[in-house]
Amino acid sequence: MDMVDPDCGFNTLLLHGVKAEYPHGATHVPIYQSSAFRHENAEDLEKIFTNKSVGYSYTRINNPTIEDFEKRMTLLEGGIGGVACSSGMSAIFNALMNILQSGDEVVASAGLYGGTVELFEELNAFGITTRYVERNEPDAYEALINDKTRVVFAETMGNPKLDVTDIEAVAKVAHSHELPLIIDNTTATPMLVKPLSLGADVVVHSSSKYINGNSDAISGVLICGAKYKWAEHFDGLKPYKRFGPFAYLAKLRNGLFRNTGGCLSPQNAFLNILGLETLGLRVERQCSNALALAKYLDEADESFDVNYPGLDGNAYHELAKRQLGGRYGAIVTVRVGSKERAFSIMNNLKLPYILSNIGDTKTLVLHPASTIAVHLSKEEQIQSGVYDDLIRISVGIEDIEDLKKDFEQAIAGSLI
Repeated sequence: MDMVDPDCGFNTLLLHGVKAEYPHGATHVPIYQSSAFRHENAEDLEKIFTNKSVGYSYTRINNPTIEDFEKRMTLLEGGIGGVACSSGMSAIFNALMNILQSGDEVVASAGLYGGTVELFEELNAFGITTRYVERNEPDAYEALINDKTRVVFAETMGNPKLDVTDIEAVAKVAHSHELPLIIDNTTATPMLVKPLSLGADVVVHSSSKYINGNSDAISGVLICGAKYKWAEHFDGLKPYKRFGPFAYLAKLRNGLFRNTGGCLSPQNAFLNILGLETLGLRVERQCSNALALAKYLDEADESFDVNYPGLDGNAYHELAKRQLGGRYGAIVTVRVGSKERAFSIMNNLKLPYILSNIGDTKTLVLHPASTIAVHLSKEEQIQSGVYDDLIRISVGIEDIEDLKKDFEQAIAGSLI
């Protein structure tokens, strides 16, 4: 596939960044809904299985529709290659376990999505320990790194804590110890920031969220950068040294990813490709709406505690302004005083859906303490920015005045 000039604008890259001659003049990659692919002779298939030739053999390993999605995400994040997975959790699992083994430690930001925290707890059974920073500051990562640390992991913006990682500074800390940095860029998307350009080595997405944009496909993807010398720092990657910067991806595709079967379906890859075309327009509108709604909620009730990096006075405002290009994401959280009032406000809303997802075109509201963080301990919930009176709002693309009016009536009619 030929690429257009990578210096084109973001929306141009979304539409024209990956070029291909699709069959019959189609403007979209077909859905290759085939579990396996036939070949003219046994020699051709042997070459594919022995990595002596490119081609398709079995959709658990690769597929033209899925590959198209991987190439688009690789282009947007500025990487050298990507691997699409069955879910965001699968992408994180593959990204980490491709390099970790028993006895290793992970240093991670504290404001992680609850599902990620639960995944890290599952890794304890494999002898892998995660140490969480108390503050999302570069020196806090430095303080936790020891001779067992093998990787640093953080989210661009915590979900729902909304703490912003200084990617460039944390990357310098990780690299000073010759460690890779993996960044979950789900909440920001490459529309706001490209972590690889700031020093991250692998980027992961739950592409079920903003990438897809319509809550109609579960998926994940990881994208690898070109700078980290994987084979020099991980014994398990030394056999792949001949692949140079592709060593990480070569090991993953020839091992863990292939053998655990967490592949994306062609249908869901196609839905993500459709969603990608409007990513720039959606995120721009969502960020604009989120800022306006955050300002409204901040003035709606003096008892509210509104958290949004775009608000003046927010602890991460200046960092977010610099790192995210003047946009601050599309998630707003608000503490309203009690769980009962949180439920009452949510139940009174007419436009937003009560739904455990983010990144949809529609505004979504959630009570994290009773849903995505319900299995975390109270200490872990607080570390993740979760409280009994907290409402998380994933702001959509509705007309902002309609959203304001809806929240106004919901607040007015809520229990106090």
